[in-house]
Amino acid sequence: MSKQRSHYVVPGRLTRLVMNPLVAGLTRLGLPLAGSAVLGVRGRRSGEVRTTPVNPLHLDGARYLVAARGETQWVRNLRVAGEAELTVGRRTERVTATEVVDPAVAVPVLRDYLRRWAWEVGAFFDGVGADAADDEIAAVLHRHPVFVLGG
Repeated sequence: MSKQRSHYVVPGRLTRLVMNPLVAGLTRLGLPLAGSAVLGVRGRRSGEVRTTPVNPLHLDGARYLVAARGETQWVRNLRVAGEAELTVGRRTERVTATEVVDPAVAVPVLRDYLRRWAWEVGAFFDGVGADAADDEIAAVLHRHPVFVLGG
C-alpha cells in the first residue's frame, strides 16, 4: 500500500504578503471579514505560536475549521498540538481541535463551508461545490482536513 501524497496549494505572494496580513489585522481590530478569526497554534518544531486567518464554521451546534488549501503548516501543527487559540478583536479563546475522519460528519461540514465561502476558496476544490453529490464531496475530503473545535 503506497502512502498518499499530501495535498497543499501554496499561497501566492499577494495572499502571503497582502491579503492574509490584511484580513488578520482587521480581525484583530474586531472587524472580521466574513466571520474570520485568527488561528494561533504552537509550531510543532519551533514551539512558537504561528498565526493565520481562518473561517470558523458554526454548524449544528459545533464549530469546525476546514483547510481549504490542504495540508498546510497550521494543519500539521494543529494535529500535533491538539489545541489552539482563536482571536477576534480583543477576545481570544483557547480551543481543542480533533480531526474529523468520519465522512458522515465531514461531508455536511465541507458542503456548508463551500456554501458560505466558495467565493473565497472554491478554486481549491477542483470544481466540487456546495451542490455536488455527497460522493463527490467525500472524494475530495482527504485533500481538505476538517477539525471540530471544543471549548
